[in-house]
Amino acid sequence: MISQFFVLSQRGDNIVFRDYRGEVQKGSAEIFFRKVKFWKGDEGEEAPPVFVGCQFKVENNDLELYLLELVYTIEILKTYALEQRDKCDKNVDGVNYIHVKVAGLFIVATARVNVSPSLVLELLQRIARVIKDYLGVLNEDSLRKNFVLVYELLDEVIDFGYPQTTSTEVLKSYVFNEPIMVDAARMPPLGPAAMFMVSFAYLVICTIIGQSISFRSSQGTKRMPGTAVTKSVVANGPGGKKREEIFVDIIEKISVTFSSSLATAFLILCFSKQGYILTSEIDGTIQMKSYLSGNPEIRLALNEDLSIDYRSSTEGGAVILDDCNFHESVHLDSFDMDRTLTLIPPDGEFSVMNYRMTQEFKPPFRVNALIEKAGPLKAEVILKIRADFSLSVTANTIAVQMPVPTYTARVSFELEPGAVGQTADFKEGMKRLEWCLKKIVGGSEHTLRAKLTFSQESHGNLTREAGPVNMNFTIPMYNASRLLVRYLHIAKISKSYNPYRWVRYVTQANSYVARI
Repeated sequence: MISQFFVLSQRGDNIVFRDYRGEVQKGSAEIFFRKVKFWKGDEGEEAPPVFVGCQFKVENNDLELYLLELVYTIEILKTYALEQRDKCDKNVDGVNYIHVKVAGLFIVATARVNVSPSLVLELLQRIARVIKDYLGVLNEDSLRKNFVLVYELLDEVIDFGYPQTTSTEVLKSYVFNEPIMVDAARMPPLGPAAMFMVSFAYLVICTIIGQSISFRSSQGTKRMPGTAVTKSVVANGPGGKKREEIFVDIIEKISVTFSSSLATAFLILCFSKQGYILTSEIDGTIQMKSYLSGNPEIRLALNEDLSIDYRSSTEGGAVILDDCNFHESVHLDSFDMDRTLTLIPPDGEFSVMNYRMTQEFKPPFRVNALIEKAGPLKAEVILKIRADFSLSVTANTIAVQMPVPTYTARVSFELEPGAVGQTADFKEGMKRLEWCLKKIVGGSEHTLRAKLTFSQESHGNLTREAGPVNMNFTIPMYNASRLLVRYLHIAKISKSYNPYRWVRYVTQANSYVARI
């Protein structure tokens, strides 16, 4: 399986390192960081999650020779590939590097054998989740302060390179070191991915057992503090007491592709019509993190009109999922009857349910783009986005990207009057326009105009040389599938037992593309 496991900081510092099999040279961490830092991919792309440490060069003469010989026989190509593989083995030992980036940290595994990349990537993600469950927060400071605990976890999770368990509940029986908690106020600034996990407040629901969903608790209306998701599942709070609470996240990632329109200019001026939606899909998950003592039974009720059948009709506003799967702890005895999930939640964070939806749904944003010539060496781009959701909802961290012709030399931007929290930039190395908006309120429209100056005259169709437009966003307390939690019932351990219940909905863009 894997030979080594290590964690590097953004500077390349080796924070955690464990060699399980002794097959790979000790300098692999430095080799990995140099390859990631100086990776030269197309359009300045970052290093892929999986790559081989050896990269051999092919001389032009050799390449032409082999291409000519390839016409006559495929055996030449096979021989050449075997020779290059042998060179690779002798060069840098042919080490496979598989990594994920979590909270600014590189979590890496190396392997000398041909392992399944998907399996190792999933293993790395689960190791990161286990460490976060124990430490409360996963960053460089928490790892350095808890290196003894982290090494103890790694020894239990992986044995001689083979995964044993990634269950926080199971590990509690074998791991005995207590975590040293990191003060959230001293945490370094978080990146966008980490901010997504802590920036949106949880709202209170279902605080009275058996009552319909309410946003008021017995302690009054509250918002969850920003440190809510930075707690360890094994450490007690101040005074040695553990706060009884449970968190539920409904997270959806949307993939939408809009077609180009024959009357694009008209559509830009008149927003009553939109390009046809070619594909649309929602990948969703219900995440749960439990801090409940005694493992009480939980009943999680979803929409009564929920249907799991891709052949069903969407009439009547029903929520129709194509397929779904559940965590092993979920019991489905009453699911078919009243759409209620019964489970005893294990410690740590886990996915209660994963689902997929391809039925028609209303996309949160409409995107239109126009590019047209404005002279021999000039062109004009108009980007317009409209938020098709409620006025009470606000989208955050919106980024719109549009590739432009490769011979674009300069770009000047014109933002709409009174624009606040908007920036536009031309990435010359990538030949791409980037338009960033801090937030968008539901029902609003925003427009960006860009004037392109070319280094040579364009003789082709500009729409074929530019685009497509790609959009990224995060929308808290919004879900396009309309999947809802009706109530969250926790079995009472005692009469005074009344744990906190928190829920949130978050929608993110997975692949949100508009063709020009």
